[in-house]
Amino acid sequence: MNILVVSPHPDDETLGCGGALLYHKNKGDNIYWLNITNISHSKGWSKVKVEKRRKEISKVKEIYGFTNSFDLKFATTELDTVPMSKIINDISEIYNIVKPEIIFAPYNYDVHTDHKIVFKALSSTFKWFRHPYIKSVLLYETLSETDFNFLNSFTPNTFINISDFFDKKIQIMNIYESEIKEFPFPRSEKSIQALAALRGSQSGFAYAEAFQLIYQKYEWKNKS
Repeated sequence: MNILVVSPHPDDETLGCGGALLYHKNKGDNIYWLNITNISHSKGWSKVKVEKRRKEISKVKEIYGFTNSFDLKFATTELDTVPMSKIINDISEIYNIVKPEIIFAPYNYDVHTDHKIVFKALSSTFKWFRHPYIKSVLLYETLSETDFNFLNSFTPNTFINISDFFDKKIQIMNIYESEIKEFPFPRSEKSIQALAALRGSQSGFAYAEAFQLIYQKYEWKNKS
């Protein structure tokens, strides 16, 4: 199967569904990464920071073993200045390359504006007659974004056992040195472990990742 994770920013893919990606990779599925925004020197980021982020992303790609990865390179925190049609069209072009059957996407009520816009753009691409190969869409939770929306709490209905992949998820997350800090910061090893243990306790696993399944297409085939 072709699995596509869409991340508003680098590190969302690992926080939200890093274990699930490793799970699918272990199954022999093709995993793809579409990142929407990134930092650049032209937008005021230092050359040192931009180069450091580039190396981090390169290392993350290598460890996951993505079949392919894509970066639309829209400016971080400025996604609201980009025409929605442009974002939708660029995402659709990636779909035409990957033909994803399962999509992991950010939660629609995350507090970060970039996350909200990415979901809104994605929601226009889920129509079956546009991309009939899509079978499932699952929304992931992102620490420091999903958990700080106090009015529309994330309520999962799907769980993936990541017990065998949790340590590797932490290893990958630690590559993003500027994003992970000491507890009680949400993006800390302790917080990531606590969330995985909580989701595991809800589903009968040591560690799990939780998702909202918002689209599922079944097809019965007569094998006789």
